[in-house]
Amino acid sequence: MQVQRVVLNSQPGKNGAPVPENFRVEKTTLAPDLQDGEVLVRTLYLSVDPYMRCRMNEDTGADYLTPWQLFECVDGGGVGVVESSRCSTCTEGSVVTSFNWPWQTHAVLKGSSLQKVDSSMADGHLSYFLGVIGMTGLTALLGVREKGHVVKGANQTMVVSGAAGACGSIAGQIGKLDGCVRVVGICGTEEKCRALVEDLGFSAAINYYYEDIPKRLKECCPDGIDVYFDNVGGVISDAVIAQMNNGSHVILCGQISQYNKDVPYPPPLSEETQKALQIKNITRERFMVLSYMSKADAALCELSRHVKSGQIKVLETVVNGIENMGVNIGGDAEQVT
Repeated sequence: MQVQRVVLNSQPGKNGAPVPENFRVEKTTLAPDLQDGEVLVRTLYLSVDPYMRCRMNEDTGADYLTPWQLFECVDGGGVGVVESSRCSTCTEGSVVTSFNWPWQTHAVLKGSSLQKVDSSMADGHLSYFLGVIGMTGLTALLGVREKGHVVKGANQTMVVSGAAGACGSIAGQIGKLDGCVRVVGICGTEEKCRALVEDLGFSAAINYYYEDIPKRLKECCPDGIDVYFDNVGGVISDAVIAQMNNGSHVILCGQISQYNKDVPYPPPLSEETQKALQIKNITRERFMVLSYMSKADAALCELSRHVKSGQIKVLETVVNGIENMGVNIGGDAEQVT
């Protein structure tokens, strides 16, 4: 069988932004015969996520992330259907997912590396298993629950950076469901700002490209900030932390603004921001969802209920064609192949 796949063609370097030319689509052939325990899968959706920028470096900066190898097929979160099987746990027609799905139109995989999914959990939206009912949703829900210290009736204000992304858009909605009286999102376009407020129910949205962030934070958060879901780091996070209340909490989920720079993770903070954290007794702990996988099943069921009831709404970008995968590195999108 002839298939298409995406390989890493070049590296951008630790201080460079990824470009489409870093990737190449090529044809390859799959062996026709399966070995015991193997399945042939047809790829339905592949996920493009910000962390993948780190995998383009020889050193990812994280012991749980392996680097992509030059001229080899890249991988990430994927969903597909089993077309033939020699594995007792993955029968033909099963919908399966993996965090290490190769960017190929078809692939032969070990059945033991795949997880079967129930499409009814996502009302048939299979791409949701890469987003709101997958690792992204888990990161948002468990990040808020484990590090946010949201208390119903406490009149808390939450700010989310990268708020229109796959994780941030869910985190803000979880914050509101859990009791925050005010949820403010920071993002980069007017269209995204409108979606946060009109579609997802955020209290307000700030466009960091055109608005004065400190000024707008004071306007949108008159009682200060109690919980900050940090996806971006950098100057945006400095501005938010400067307006946080005593005893407040930073959920350190990601630092997207720093991924194209040769800095350690988490990146070092400015002296002024470090001082603010110390003086105000603000907690800021790195959150890794992989440390909480014992709670994953219950959390995924909860996310499914919220999605099906309409309490959580989904922002999703879907692009057709495996040839477009590399073009979207660094964004929050699920790709159709």
